[in-house]
This record gives sequence, structure tokens and C-alpha cells, in this order.
Amino acid sequence: MIFVFGSNRQGRHGAGAALEAHKSYGAVYGQAEGLQGNSYAIITKELRPHEKAVSLPEIYGGVIRFLVFAREHQELEFQVTPIGCGLAGFKPYHIAPMFFGATENVHLPEEFK
Repeated sequence: MIFVFGSNRQGRHGAGAALEAHKSYGAVYGQAEGLQGNSYAIITKELRPHEKAVSLPEIYGGVIRFLVFAREHQELEFQVTPIGCGLAGFKPYHIAPMFFGATENVHLPEEFK
């Protein structure tokens, strides 16, 4: 099972699901997006206060890249956490529709159903 979590642009997996991904699923500190060990990161947050916040269209782009990856890797199962709905500050109704059309190997959290 691949643990899918929200990351920051810097790949600093220091809190929330990102920290869990780093500690338990092989997420690589400094890698902001993509497959890392038994985890997959989608960028949802910017840490630097002087930089522009991550936008919903930017998150959507990351979700699309993830969904393509999941479709190309049917041999893997993906457990999606409620990305963007913790430290990044979005609500499930912002993020859940981005996963419309996900393949059967993508398992969504209750918040997104």
C-alpha cells in the first residue's frame, strides 16, 4: 500500500501526514512530489511566508499527475490521506472533486467520499 500525502514545495516532511510518510513510509526529505519509498507526495503547501501560497489549480495539477501514475501502476494500491485539509487549510469540498475518475487502486479517505 502506497501512502499518499500532502507535501510542501520544499519537501520538508516535518508535520502531519508528511511526517508520518517520512517516519514510516520512506518519504525522502527534500523531495516535494512523487513516489518515495512506499509513499507518494502531492504538493499542497508553501512554507516560506514571502512566497505565493499553493493554489487549488496547482494542487489539481499534482493530483492529475498522481492519477496518471496510479493508472499506469495498477499493480500498486494507493491510500490517499485528506491531502490539503490539515496544515494547508483547504476543505474536503475543495480537494475531493479533483479525484473524480480515480482508478480502483486509489482508495480515498472518508472525507473525500
